[in-house]
Amino acid sequence: MAFVRAINRRDPRGIARLTGEGYTFVDSRGAEHTGRSNALAGWRQYLRMFPDYAIKVDHVAEGAGFAALFGSARGTYNGRRGLVSRNRIGMPAAWRSVAKDGRIVLWQVFADWTEGIRIMEEDAKSG
Repeated sequence: MAFVRAINRRDPRGIARLTGEGYTFVDSRGAEHTGRSNALAGWRQYLRMFPDYAIKVDHVAEGAGFAALFGSARGTYNGRRGLVSRNRIGMPAAWRSVAKDGRIVLWQVFADWTEGIRIMEEDAKSG
């Protein structure tokens, strides 16, 4: 949950500090991003795109070295229109987390980004 708290503080350095060697992030489209420096760069970019991004965890199932989290994610896309209400995105989401030696080595998100893609495309067309 410390990792989720770092995400909700929108703290890329805190996120990076909680990752282990060989950290891999798998996005909702299945693309893998590996390495701490990639993680830091990726989170910085994502938090610029969604400066109010937050995760709400409703349920956690955990075992030795792994956890599955279920809840929702929300944020406002900071595109051409800026941080306006029609750029707000929210969706149910789930995350798979694997830890080694107390650090996250895998963070995978499962979410339907249909609404987010639509909003981002509409925003790109606005002028």
